[in-house]
This record gives sequence, C-alpha cells and structure tokens, in this order.
Amino acid sequence: MALGAALLVLVQSSIGVAVNLYVTVPAHHSGAHPSDYLSGSVQSVVWAITRGAIALAIHAALGLALAFMAISVAVRGVRLRRRAIGAWAVVAGLCVIGAGFNGASFLDFNNDVSSLIMALLAFAAVACYTVLLFLLRT
Repeated sequence: MALGAALLVLVQSSIGVAVNLYVTVPAHHSGAHPSDYLSGSVQSVVWAITRGAIALAIHAALGLALAFMAISVAVRGVRLRRRAIGAWAVVAGLCVIGAGFNGASFLDFNNDVSSLIMALLAFAAVACYTVLLFLLRT
C-alpha cells in the first residue's frame, strides 16, 4: 500500500502540474472566497469535480481517493507497532492531507502560495513513503 500511495502521489502531482499550466480557475464559482473555510472548500471541491475542467476534476477526485489511501496506510503503519514505521506513515499521511487542504485553499482564494505548498507537501509525502518502504524491507 505504501508503494501504491507513493505512486499515486506522483501521478496526482503530474496531473497537478498540467492543471497548474493549462487550467484557469475562475475567480467566481461556488465556494470561491468563502467566509467559512471548511464549507467553502467543500463547495469548491464539489464544483471542481462536477463543473471544472476535466484535468481539474480528475485532480480533485484523485486527491480525495489519495487522502483515504494515506489514512489507510497510516493506520496500517501504526498497527504494525513499529514506532519508526508508524511515525513515517503518519507523517506521510499528514503531508497528503495538508496538500489537499492547500489545494482546496487554492480553489477558494486562487493564491499561488497554496499551489506551491501543495506541491512541496506532495514531494515530502513521496520522501516519507520512500523511507517507509525502506524500513518495511528491514
């Protein structure tokens, strides 16, 4: 599962680059500039999946699937009762979830820094999953 999560993060990041280069998120859509971050972000993600460009819809839907996968890997890592494996799995999961929140924030406010943080957290998640795979071999 850790290998699958790492590969999925890479695929997700690749689609994210395409979205960043070729998709323009309109300034006004359901969820844009919300007064309540969480409900606005949910509306933005639903808008992206249902009405956004195809690459954006795939990126958002895959991001949700990836979040569930990251949580599953973290739970399994903790259940192994090996501190290092559990810790790296949890940190990887937090990186994936943090990237997702920054993606939602980008949809909400269209700030480039959110896109940058999303990418950096994705890179960190891949690094964590790589260390996790190494630890699982030993």
